[in-house]
Amino acid sequence: MPHWQNWSGKQRSKVDLLHFARSVDDISAVVTRLAKTPGKRLRVAGAGHSHAPLVVGADQVLDISGLSGVISTDLSHQRSKIWAGTPIYMLGRALHDQGLALRNQGDIDRQFLAGACATGTHGSGSQLQNLSASIESMTLVDGKGQLRVCSKATLGDDFEALKVGLGAFGVVTEIEINLRPAFRLREQSDSMSGAEVLENLEALSGSGARFEFFWQPRQDAALVKTLHETLDPPVYPIGEEGERCGWNFEVLPNHRPHLHTEMEYSVAAEDGPTCFAEIRELLLHRFTDVHWPVEYRTLARDDSWLSNAFERETVTISVHEDVRNDERGYYEACEAIFKKYQGRPHWGKVHYAQSSDFIASYPRWLDWWRLRNTFDPAGCFLNDFLSSVSPKGL
Repeated sequence: MPHWQNWSGKQRSKVDLLHFARSVDDISAVVTRLAKTPGKRLRVAGAGHSHAPLVVGADQVLDISGLSGVISTDLSHQRSKIWAGTPIYMLGRALHDQGLALRNQGDIDRQFLAGACATGTHGSGSQLQNLSASIESMTLVDGKGQLRVCSKATLGDDFEALKVGLGAFGVVTEIEINLRPAFRLREQSDSMSGAEVLENLEALSGSGARFEFFWQPRQDAALVKTLHETLDPPVYPIGEEGERCGWNFEVLPNHRPHLHTEMEYSVAAEDGPTCFAEIRELLLHRFTDVHWPVEYRTLARDDSWLSNAFERETVTISVHEDVRNDERGYYEACEAIFKKYQGRPHWGKVHYAQSSDFIASYPRWLDWWRLRNTFDPAGCFLNDFLSSVSPKGL
């Protein structure tokens, strides 16, 4: 029996079928056949870089890596249509050759475009929204096997539900995304003690630059990183994280080879420093054996119903643990702090949130499910996790 597992190996399950799709017609046929078998469920696999149980717990897994590349580009509107199975690292060069760039991206570029958008993946910068916010339209195969082109023009404000869709509306085949002119970045890194970071956090966060820091608990010290747009020429070889200057797609990604799990919660920007201070105290006095860093980033508000930054300026705080260790006790303690600040878990990271948590933290949670159910009334695109948090009676 075939099986699927994520990047870290922590999420894995046996499935009845693992299907590699290379065309939209093939995807439509797979979904149409599945819809004729009541109770069977299908999830789409991207790069498997999610730490959350979004793919496991289904009967079939569809791999869309065969749908990759830039389909077309509208230079006048700075916009491209891109196959959903395109790894983000493949986009940098392709868009750059046309003088364009993604508006924002995370510091890992291994994910497929569709998966990164579906989970609200983001970079850092108080003026920068997550990747999903740049979506202009998307094409998907719905629960009946029908191809649908979705945008604000066709769905109105309901389109905001699909931008962070968790793969639950259908199989996304292509995404039209708004871009910006290619740009260069200069990276600068400084070391600060934990106390210094807290003292200067408001000024650092409000600078408007791409800012983040990694706080090392055992040293109570942080690597503070800022990236400023520059007209300086690239410096090659680009080198490792720390001091770099180059084009956006050369400087933003980082190599993260060590297998780990990760929990990330988003809190309102004004609560970020206080929330981090509590996480710091937790590690300094209770979980003193943890040596993986805590990451702190900023994120601009947006209108996507299930975005972590929905209708609020946001700070994201991430904790990590070696994949070989049992992270549950540590993560549960962190989650209790995050919940004190009305935190929202990253959809692609570890969390233990329940349906009641989502109802409280997402004002459009029930609306999202009502709309989702019109795209997939038979629940073909659900899995164990999504079924467990689905509101009853909808």
